[in-house]
Amino acid sequence: MKRLAAVLAAIACLGAAPDPQAVALDALLAEAPAPKLADYRLFRDEAGRTPNGGLTPYALNTPLFTDYAEKFRFLYLPPGTKAKYRADGVLDFPVGATLVKTFAYPADFRRPSENVRYLETRLLIRKRDGWVAQTYVWNAAQTEAVLKRAGARLDVSFVDSRGQTRHVDYAVPNQNQCKECHQLDKAVTPIGPKARNLNGDFAYETGRENQLAHWSRTGVLSGAPKPAAAPRTARWDDPAEPVEARARAYLDANCAHCHGPRAIASNSGLFLGVEEQRPPQLGVGKGPVAAGRGSGNLKVGIEPGRPDASILVYRMASNEPGVMMPELGRTLTHDEGLALVRDWIAGMKPQ
Repeated sequence: MKRLAAVLAAIACLGAAPDPQAVALDALLAEAPAPKLADYRLFRDEAGRTPNGGLTPYALNTPLFTDYAEKFRFLYLPPGTKAKYRADGVLDFPVGATLVKTFAYPADFRRPSENVRYLETRLLIRKRDGWVAQTYVWNAAQTEAVLKRAGARLDVSFVDSRGQTRHVDYAVPNQNQCKECHQLDKAVTPIGPKARNLNGDFAYETGRENQLAHWSRTGVLSGAPKPAAAPRTARWDDPAEPVEARARAYLDANCAHCHGPRAIASNSGLFLGVEEQRPPQLGVGKGPVAAGRGSGNLKVGIEPGRPDASILVYRMASNEPGVMMPELGRTLTHDEGLALVRDWIAGMKPQ
């Protein structure tokens, strides 16, 4: 924060007025959230398609599944600041850092750049006292996104990559649900931007480049080693990578933010992060603590060689509230992700 204050003070001493077109850092750091996304000036256009200066686009090797929605991610850092590299966990972001994620659907996934409908833009803002989550929902005209603390339900239809029409009762999370998923040691924290999940290529306007290398070269990140020396999460949808690595990456992205030793579902004893290597903690041969009807009358989380006898598969396949996992963030079964986890369990040697 001292560095940020010094930057702002230096501008004032030079007699330069704040750039009215720059990102509104004062609004991001304000105690109360802005009523409209545009108030932060994170984008140059009303439709939120063109990021402002200081925003860096990024992607994750294996992201969270949200009813097949496309996601557009950006990182904003205040002038003169950098993120600090961490080999484990989320990168160390400075005060004022903002993670921007827009959820969208093309009308037809076979033409993903045409007729794209924005639904919501979520912000995670690193304020002086910690991270704060805020959600803005786009109007039908795609000209404005307004703050929604209580969440919302949106009717969505799209044609998938196989040419089938799909319908989604899309759920915009309320503020408490945001806190629930983003909770670590009872504090709100980002989930995705870890070194291992950023250690992959991104198609920048200047060409493809490894994200860790790009962030280091452009001054966004400090202290990072060469990408080859950094940890890396597998891409769940890359058939060239081992099935186990892909399945573990998928569970890490979709489950570990709750099912971890410091997360909200720690009392389950089921820890699904990629760091976990103990079979019982992964669910292998492990009975449920309190699954109730969520167990589907099955005995263990993972039955090696038998995906149909595994509670993990049963809950991933379900769309029934109180049974399905993850319990937030989806209403549809992720067929491809489920098939991957089934293949992984089927390939395990029975104990």
